[in-house]
Amino acid sequence: MASRSLNKAMLIGNVGREPRLKFTPGGIPVVTFRLATTESWKERNGSLREHTDWHTIVAWRSLAQTIDKIIQKGDKVFVEGKIQTRVFDDKTGIRKTVVEILADNVILIGKSKNRVNNENNENYENNNEGNNDGNNENYNEENNDGVSSGGNNDDDIITNDLDFEMDYNLDEYINDYSTDNDEKPSVGF
Repeated sequence: MASRSLNKAMLIGNVGREPRLKFTPGGIPVVTFRLATTESWKERNGSLREHTDWHTIVAWRSLAQTIDKIIQKGDKVFVEGKIQTRVFDDKTGIRKTVVEILADNVILIGKSKNRVNNENNENYENNNEGNNDGNNENYNEENNDGVSSGGNNDDDIITNDLDFEMDYNLDEYINDYSTDNDEKPSVGF
């Protein structure tokens, strides 16, 4: 008798780098991006601690194309999908195991601060074209809160050294995908 099982992942986090869109030899789009989820807690001595986990997200077909058009680094997103484990040999012949989330659904929850600031600046400039009274220069350098939008912000998402996982033979992964199969790839190919 077969037992029931469930493979379901639901994450809310910040996109750590721009999504990368590629195509299989048969023209099927696939996108990957890194997602950071952070938990924080207070220790008994009152100090605040944080831990961030990085997840590789993979999406196929129309979802991949939508993500490529809409999602940007720093955006807060909800990802729903399943956990997938793949094993491959890297360029040096070392066997590696990759755990990733095969996305079924991705929802933009919030835009990154820099993206919002840039959109506010663009809207301001578009609404004040030909009305240059000298104040536009100050607005372009600072957002509404007086914070520079061009420099590094402590809230910016900075990917860690594990970004190499994004590039782990994704091309091989795509080439191994059978274009005769109409379904998403599954575990273990």
